[in-house]
Amino acid sequence: MKRVFVVTVGFVVLATMSIFATAQTRPGTAAPQPTPVATVPAATVPATKIAVVDTNAFGDEKTGITRYLNAVRSVQDELKVRTVELITLQNRIKVLSDEITKLSGAAVVDPKVIQAKQDEGERLQRDFKYKKEQLDADSDKRYNEVVGPVSRDIGKALDQYSTQHGLTMILDISKLLPAVLSMNPAADITLAFIADYNSKHP
Repeated sequence: MKRVFVVTVGFVVLATMSIFATAQTRPGTAAPQPTPVATVPAATVPATKIAVVDTNAFGDEKTGITRYLNAVRSVQDELKVRTVELITLQNRIKVLSDEITKLSGAAVVDPKVIQAKQDEGERLQRDFKYKKEQLDADSDKRYNEVVGPVSRDIGKALDQYSTQHGLTMILDISKLLPAVLSMNPAADITLAFIADYNSKHP
């Protein structure tokens, strides 16, 4: 019985020593190093501070941006004569249309009279269409030339205002109204910005 026990213990010791020997690093061989994990810098997210501005208010005759209003008025004055001419043409076409309707309902009427008015109405409509297209094209060109630089300057001033007041973003509320369900009135900087701009650009 003792012999069996001794032999068994001997095998256990030998097996254990063999396991330890295998686990040890071989002489002259460097121990494996763990693969370094790439470090990703954490994103710096600024504290969000959003304000809104109503750009439609810039053109308000009483409380708008003076420089912008003056630029718009200068273009309107420049094209005023042509604008009045179009309005006159439009009114004349309306009068002719009413006259033709009235004559068409009369019991006795000379068809030539109606035809003459219809011809005149068509001529006036062609004239109106041509002159309106020309006025629209010239108006767009002059607005780009006169009002455009002022609008761009206002945009730059908004950027500066945002930086000076630590704002993360300024949104144009006039473009977002259908999507705005609730808003703190303190977030609206429209009047404050207009006052600031007018004071720097009289």
